[in-house]
Amino acid sequence: MRLLLDTHVLYWSFYEQARLSKRALELIHGAEAIFVSSASIWEMAIKVRLGKMKGDPAEVARLIGRAGFEELAVWSRHASFVATLPMHHSDPFDRLLVAQAMTEPLHLVTVDEQLRRYSELVVVV
Repeated sequence: MRLLLDTHVLYWSFYEQARLSKRALELIHGAEAIFVSSASIWEMAIKVRLGKMKGDPAEVARLIGRAGFEELAVWSRHASFVATLPMHHSDPFDRLLVAQAMTEPLHLVTVDEQLRRYSELVVVV
């Protein structure tokens, strides 16, 4: 299975592994490929700056390759696909991750139940 990690799952995989569920760990360890959106690094940078998250987005960006993950750039096909999504969720970063998962296709690994409504490609762990 090819995975796209949402921002929380990515963050926890580097900083708080104990918060990852058994299912999340099984998916990550059994994945054919694991992708991380550049949008997740951007979201982390904003949240760190606002004091809503700890960590170093630059360090996470460096750790992506070391962990064997692949970076997924935000392309125009991803951004434009967001316009076709129903408004099940208002967070622009989450909506972009859903669009990336649906256009690539990848399984989006998330803890956000609301995202399940978008596609069978969303895996809530």
